[in-house]
Amino acid sequence: MLSHNSLLVLKSLARAQSLRSSLLVSSALLASTPCRHYSSQNQDFRREFKNKSPRSRDYSPRDPISSSKTPANTIVKFVPQQEAWIVERMGKFNRILEPGLAILLPFIDTIKYVQSLKELAVEIPTQSAITQDNVTLELDGVLYYRVVDAYKASYGVADAHFSVSQLAQTTMRAEIGQMTLDTTLAERNTLNHNIVSAINAAAESWGIKCLRYEIRDIHPPTNVVEAMHSQVSAERSKRAHILESEGLRQSAINVAQGEKESKILQSEAEQLQQINRAKGEAEAIILTAKAEAEAIINVAKAMSESKYGTDAASLHVAQQYVEAFGRLAKESNTLILPANSGDISSMVAQALSIYGKVKSNTNFSSKPE
Repeated sequence: MLSHNSLLVLKSLARAQSLRSSLLVSSALLASTPCRHYSSQNQDFRREFKNKSPRSRDYSPRDPISSSKTPANTIVKFVPQQEAWIVERMGKFNRILEPGLAILLPFIDTIKYVQSLKELAVEIPTQSAITQDNVTLELDGVLYYRVVDAYKASYGVADAHFSVSQLAQTTMRAEIGQMTLDTTLAERNTLNHNIVSAINAAAESWGIKCLRYEIRDIHPPTNVVEAMHSQVSAERSKRAHILESEGLRQSAINVAQGEKESKILQSEAEQLQQINRAKGEAEAIILTAKAEAEAIINVAKAMSESKYGTDAASLHVAQQYVEAFGRLAKESNTLILPANSGDISSMVAQALSIYGKVKSNTNFSSKPE
């Protein structure tokens, strides 16, 4: 195709050397021809949107992205990297020029559109949106997109870049209307993802793919902000009271638990003390009884072995009787007077008779059967 075009170019140059100046004039006229024709209303929209969104490439140093002009047909052209040039032949789409060398036919071929294939960023201006719970928000954002089909971007819509910007605004308002204020503030990533999905579904026929959408600022009304601050303060105060009450509750539980354990330990100590005291008293009683038994046995042996043992025992019993009677009279307020308290000899005789009965009972129980 290029070789055939080259031959045609050479033949045209050979035949029309005299028309060279007219070709240059025609090229200059073509360079000033707009790539699109709009009504006055559409041109106003384009002027307003010109400084906010990138469109076809401009070769002037002031704005390298947006332009309403296309390169002039100078027969030999060099297409820059990451650009697609739409060529029309006699007013009809002919081909898309890729980066590199391109040969065009004079008068016949026209560079109608120039589309940038780079990732582009468009600032979405601040706009109002109403949430599901009827709160008016002021939002702005940034849209990142790329032209993936230069043919659709040129012929599928009048102004693809302006249209995708407007679509981003309407989609953002629609998505905000399906979410509450709290959800909007908490799930910003989900909102961005939903906006990207909605834009891609609608902009597929325009040859544009939305890469991502970022909401920059969300501004609720002043009264809503004040209410949110009050809510946050109340929530923090509530948490503080809850934590304080939990601390008091845990402190009371710890104190009660300590008192319980203290009383349990005290009762166990008292129980052990009483058990030890009872064991000690029992052992003391047993030892006392054993001592008395041994003493009685020793006395009995002494009485049986000695000739005067019985008389000595009688004397000892009489002495104990008299001493006990004297102590009872001194230490107690109650006086016990026997009928013959004035006769000491009778008292001794009575004690000896009691001793004799005890002795006889002892001898009787100690006889072998």
